[in-house]
Amino acid sequence: MLPTLSVVIPTKNEERYLPSVLDALRRQTFQPKEIIVADAWSSDDTRGIAERAGAKVVDGGLPSAGRNHGAAKATGELIFFFDADVIIDDEKFLENAVSEFTQRELGIATCDLGVVGGNFYDVVTHHFYNFYARLLGSLHPHAPGFCILVKRSVHEEIQGFDEEIVFCEDHEYAGRAAKVGKFGFLDSITIFVTTRRQERDGRWSMGIKYVLAEFHLMFIGPIRDNKFKYGFGYDEKK
Repeated sequence: MLPTLSVVIPTKNEERYLPSVLDALRRQTFQPKEIIVADAWSSDDTRGIAERAGAKVVDGGLPSAGRNHGAAKATGELIFFFDADVIIDDEKFLENAVSEFTQRELGIATCDLGVVGGNFYDVVTHHFYNFYARLLGSLHPHAPGFCILVKRSVHEEIQGFDEEIVFCEDHEYAGRAAKVGKFGFLDSITIFVTTRRQERDGRWSMGIKYVLAEFHLMFIGPIRDNKFKYGFGYDEKK
């Protein structure tokens, strides 16, 4: 028997994308015990959409706080952190992920990234990220916050995400979690994402930002000030 699963999704003004991921989760062959939406006081219908879909809604904040608030209400043995704009097109996504996670006795895991609607640059950069993240492996774990599967006991032991970190908090979280539970990449699934952030912030500027952030993480440590000007929420660019 597979362990029980809670899904946690931090949101802010996600009425455009949230219905799709909630619908994808409803169609899964393996159903989560609960879906928890941690909302950062959206001004649109995000909360209403979540409630009408049967999700639990809690107050969120920036992604770290939102994930922590959601996880605090989770009752599943495992927690799957997603973002509202991920694309899950395989109805066995959760079943495959949880099965492999359990069989390999992992404590925290992520998977390869795919991109939908992007150009050649987007495809190449996502492939490079997959190669780079796997190359670093458990030595310097990388796990994007929109796709992290973790044992709830591991999340609780490391006291969740560090809410003082304002950028790349997900990789820092993965590093601490990997010291408590085995880290791995799930080969049975791929998570797909949109290019909305690249289109809003600019591909080159975003790429440079992440390269500099990676050097910061490697040689200085966690990013605790907003020098990289991270913004949460996805109002369309005017």
